Amino acid sequence: MKWDKEKLKRRHEELARFLASPDVATDPGRQMRYNREFKELNEILTRIDRYERLHREYRETEELLTDPELREAAAQELTRLGKEMEQLAHEIDRYFLPPEEKKGCIVEIRAGAGGDEAGLFARDLFRMYIRYLEKKRIGYELLSKHETGIGGFKEVIFAAGPGSYNLLRYESGVHRVQRIPVTEAGGRIHTSTATVAVLPEVGEIELKIDPKELKIETFRASGHGGQHVNVTDSAVRITHLPTGIVVSCQDERSQHKNRAKAMKILRARLSAHLKEKRERKIKDLRRAQVGSGDRSEKIRTYNFPQNRVTDHRINLSIYRLPEILDGDLDPLITALRERGDES
Repeated sequence: MKWDKEKLKRRHEELARFLASPDVATDPGRQMRYNREFKELNEILTRIDRYERLHREYRETEELLTDPELREAAAQELTRLGKEMEQLAHEIDRYFLPPEEKKGCIVEIRAGAGGDEAGLFARDLFRMYIRYLEKKRIGYELLSKHETGIGGFKEVIFAAGPGSYNLLRYESGVHRVQRIPVTEAGGRIHTSTATVAVLPEVGEIELKIDPKELKIETFRASGHGGQHVNVTDSAVRITHLPTGIVVSCQDERSQHKNRAKAMKILRARLSAHLKEKRERKIKDLRRAQVGSGDRSEKIRTYNFPQNRVTDHRINLSIYRLPEILDGDLDPLITALRERGDES
């Protein structure tokens, strides 16, 4: 087996002893950190046990291929077992990634230049990333959205699960689309943009925020009328007073849930702000992550008439636009990761 299960079990037992000790019980920080690792190890060991059982079943089923009457059923069962084992192996492998590569992320997509068409393009980018994450078996949570009147997004923010930051970190920037909008009666090609910001998710342990530095306001969430209008002040707006960073969430009917989502976004934005501040001391003024949304700052173009997607940072063009918008991002992601900071 490629995973050292015994080593993991020893660490699991060690953490159990730590959590039972009086010293850890009186130290909330250590207790939270150990408890998080303990639960994570629980999940991984459960998956490894499941993988081992499936592996035994797979070997036993392979022996049935020699029986003419059972060959077809055995082949189908091997396919099913193989897919489940592959998924489990992917989930287990993710645990052993370096800390930076294990991070989740917050993705913020905003309509840029181009009016209603920019909002529709922002919606397309959101769907593209969600489909990509689904193919990678990485979960996501919608944190906030502001829709346009025709089904697009002025802004949409979501959190993606462990391993997503390493995959999506190079997606930050201005994305440009060239196509005939559904709102265009004359059939002319328009150019619109949307901005994407990818921020590593930051936990409470990694970044402590003084509650005294927060201004928390509640307000009534806007709705579309009828029975779904929110009649309570469930929407939450949080302002980080030292930096002026403002985050608001209103998608949930629960004030508690909106506040939790807003804090998740705030931690990611504040961490990115502090990191940029540190880097400016080393380098001259560093460019903002996504710029202003102006067309000239593009990192990637999605050209519908030519069925082409071009990443301008690495001069790579791929003529499979529908597949890419359906989440087949690996050719672009792989090329960008290989180039790394050079891109």
